[in-house]
Amino acid sequence: MARVVQRKETSGAGQRCGSCVNRREAIPCDLATNKVAFAEIPKVSFVTSRSPRKNSPVDTIFDWMSATNDLLWGPWTFLFLLGSGILFTLWTRFTQITSLTHAIPVLKGKYDSPDAPGAISHFQALSAALSGTVGLGNIGGVALAIGVGGPGALLWMWVTAALGMALKTIEITLAMMYRNTSDPENPHGGAMWVVDQTLGKRGESGRVFARLIGGFFCLTLLVSALTGGIMFQAWNVAALSHSSFRIPRIFSGLVLATLLGLVVLGGIKRIGRVAAKLVPLMCVLYLLAAFAILFRHLSELPSALSLVVHDALNGTQAQGAFLGGTAGWAFSVGMRRALYSNEAGQGSAPIAHAAAKTREPAREGILGGLGPFLDTICVCTVTALVIIVTDTWNREPYGEIQGEVRVMRDPQIQGPTWIVRGPKSPSSLPQREGKSWSVGDRFFLVAEVEDTTRRESGSNLVKIEGRLTNSPSGEFANILRWSPVELDETEWEEIPRSVRLKDSMVYRDLLAAPQTAEAFDREFPGLGTWLLPIVSWLFALSTMITWTYYGEQAVAYLTGSRGLFAYKVATLLLTVLAAAYVTTSDQLETLVDIGTGWMLWSNMPIVLILGYRAVRELNDYRRRMGIV
Repeated sequence: MARVVQRKETSGAGQRCGSCVNRREAIPCDLATNKVAFAEIPKVSFVTSRSPRKNSPVDTIFDWMSATNDLLWGPWTFLFLLGSGILFTLWTRFTQITSLTHAIPVLKGKYDSPDAPGAISHFQALSAALSGTVGLGNIGGVALAIGVGGPGALLWMWVTAALGMALKTIEITLAMMYRNTSDPENPHGGAMWVVDQTLGKRGESGRVFARLIGGFFCLTLLVSALTGGIMFQAWNVAALSHSSFRIPRIFSGLVLATLLGLVVLGGIKRIGRVAAKLVPLMCVLYLLAAFAILFRHLSELPSALSLVVHDALNGTQAQGAFLGGTAGWAFSVGMRRALYSNEAGQGSAPIAHAAAKTREPAREGILGGLGPFLDTICVCTVTALVIIVTDTWNREPYGEIQGEVRVMRDPQIQGPTWIVRGPKSPSSLPQREGKSWSVGDRFFLVAEVEDTTRRESGSNLVKIEGRLTNSPSGEFANILRWSPVELDETEWEEIPRSVRLKDSMVYRDLLAAPQTAEAFDREFPGLGTWLLPIVSWLFALSTMITWTYYGEQAVAYLTGSRGLFAYKVATLLLTVLAAAYVTTSDQLETLVDIGTGWMLWSNMPIVLILGYRAVRELNDYRRRMGIV
C-alpha cells in the first residue's frame, strides 16, 4: 500500500536537514545520511495547493476582523461577563429561581391582558425571542464548541447560561420600562430606546449624547444581525444540505432568502404567530430524536458528564479528529459559543419582548430570564451529550490516504505558510462505510508544528485540509484540491518554522451542523441525513426571521423608514452569498465573534449604569405579587 513518505529508522532518523524543508521539490531526508529515504510509491498524479493570495480585499477585511476580535474577546471580556452575571444574581436575590417558577404561569397566559399596551402575547414574545436564540447555535454552535474546545466547553456554557438568566431578566425589564409604544401595531424597544428615554430627556446635550450611544448600539446590532443572525445560519444550512443531499449551496441560499422575505414582510405580528408554531414544533422534533440516542447510552451519561467537568478543569488531550486544548481554551470557546447561543447581555432579546402586551415590565423580564435556561442548559446540553456519547467529537479516521503527501515551504511566500502537494485522484481517499465521496466533501490530515504551540489551545497540531472538486483538466472526473497551511505567527508561542505530517490518516472535515448530523447517523443510520437538515432549516429560518426584525428595528431608529428597503435587500443578498461562498471555520467564527462582541460591549455598559432601576422595579413587582 502506498504511504506518506517515511524516513529510515537509523541514527539521526526522524529529523530533517535545514535545506530539505525549504526546497520546493525535495522529499525530507534522513539527517544522518543526507539521503532521501522513502517507501516505494506507485506512479500517481499529484496536485499542489494553490499559493495563498495575500493582501486581497477579502484577506484584509478578515485580518482586520481577527485583530478586532482579539480586543473584543480577551480574558477581560469573560471576567466582565462573569462579574456582571454574579452582580445581578446577588443583587436580585437569585432571580433565576423566580424565572423557573413564576414564569410558568405567565407563559400559560394567566396574566395575559388584551387591553395592555403591546402587539403580541407573552407566549408569542418568548417564542419570538427564542426563535432568535434556539437556532443553529444549538446544533452547529455546540458542535463547533465541542469540536474545537473539547467536552469541557459545555461546563462553561452552563455557567454562562445560569448567570445569563439574571442578565437577561434585567436587560428585558429595563427595555420594557422605556419602550416606545406610540405605534401600537409595532412597539419599539431595546438599549437604544432606553438611553433615548433616560439620558435623552436631559436637555439638548443629553439628547445628542443619547443619540450617539443609541446609534452606536444600532450599528453593532446590524453587524450582529447580518453576521451571526443571517450569515451563520445560511452557511450551516447550506453545508448540511449539501453534505446530506448534495443540494448546491447556492440553491439552499436562494430558497432561504425567498422564505425569509415572505415572512418578514408581515412585521412583528406575523413573526410572533409563525414563531409560536415553529419553535415548539422544531424543538419537539429535535429533542425526541436526541433523547432516543441518549436513552440508548443511558449508562454512559454519568461518565460523559464526568468528562465534561474533568476536561473543563484540566483540558483535553488530542485524540482522533480533536486537535487538543487546554482548560483555558475550553473556557474561552464555551463562553463565546454560549453567549452566541443564548444572547444574554447582548441586548437582542429585549427588542422582541418589547412587543409583549403587558403593563408590568418586570413580569416580562422574569419570563425572558427563562430563555437561557431553555436554550443552553436544555437544548444545547442535549446536543453536546449526543456528540460526546457517540464519539463524534474525537471520531476515528476513515483510513490511510493512498499516495504521498508533502508539506513544503514556498520560497516565494513570506511568513509561516506552507504549500501542500498530494495525490489528486479521488481513489486515493479511503472508502467511507456506506457512502461515497462526492464533490464538495472536505477532509483533513493532521500535521505537527514543531517546537512551538498555540498560545490559546496549547496544541501544536494543525489540519492539512483538502476537498473534492470538479476537475478543470478532464484528466479525472473530479480531483482532490489541497489547501495551503497558513499560520498566524501571533497565535503561537514561537514563530512556526516547520510543519510535518503526523500520519497518513484521513478524517472527514465536519464543521458545525454536519458534525451533529454525523452523531445522529452513527446511532440511527439515515436519521442525521434526513431529520437534521429538516430541523436545521426550521431552526435557521426562525432565527433569521427574528434577527432580520432586530436589524429592522436598528435601521428604523437610525433612519426611520428610509433605509428599510435597502436593509432587506442586503439581508437577502447576504443569505445567498454566505450559503454559497463562506468556506472555512475560521471565516465563520470571525464573522460570528465580531458581531456578538461589538454588540455585547455596546449594550452591557447601558445595563450596568441603569440596571439599578430594573432591580428596583423587579423587587417592587415581587413584593406586590408575594414572590419571595
